[in-house]
Amino acid sequence: MGNVKAIIDRIEGNFPEGMTILEAAQQLGLEIPTLCHSPEITPIGNCRICVVEVEASERLVASCHTPIVGGMVIKSRSAKVVAARKATVELLMAGHTGPCVTDECAKDCKLHNLAADLEVGPPRFRVRKRRYYPVEDVSPYVRRDMSRCILCRRCISACSEIAKKDVFSVAYRGFNSKVVVDYDKPLDKEVCRDCGVCIEYCPTSALARAEKGVARNE
Repeated sequence: MGNVKAIIDRIEGNFPEGMTILEAAQQLGLEIPTLCHSPEITPIGNCRICVVEVEASERLVASCHTPIVGGMVIKSRSAKVVAARKATVELLMAGHTGPCVTDECAKDCKLHNLAADLEVGPPRFRVRKRRYYPVEDVSPYVRRDMSRCILCRRCISACSEIAKKDVFSVAYRGFNSKVVVDYDKPLDKEVCRDCGVCIEYCPTSALARAEKGVARNE
């Protein structure tokens, strides 16, 4: 594989073929915010926070899974890009039932922190909130608060690709969509003992270690 030349935020770079726009930007020391992305799991472009503007393209593209092509001229912080990111975060906050602004887990909520970084205030949109879910503390290893879940699917990918356990999946549609275990049963799996991978990858503390759980071996 060869290299390609492209320009990101007026900086020209030489990048390996197959590298994503996000990776190319990071190579240049440019930061593009992400929410559902993690370098250890397959990018899915689900949250749309990492969108960038590509010259001659009619739409913004997700930088986490879009390969960079020779001759590309990319803007990662244009007015159009920033406005799109703010709107996406605002919509996520508007439909988010987790009380991350006021509770002690706020500092661990990446959505809350991202909203602060983008200076996104209280949501202006009137959208239907996803239903409130009671906290699940059946498992001695993982505590689930699905009211905090933003459906980024990082737990699904991490459990499948890193832990190789395939505990989670998505069920239902629209506002009823939910990350589920089996046929939407409480999480109470012995395979979760000494794991905690899903907890590490959850951006909003929807998954946390159970107080009575077994500590993960480091």
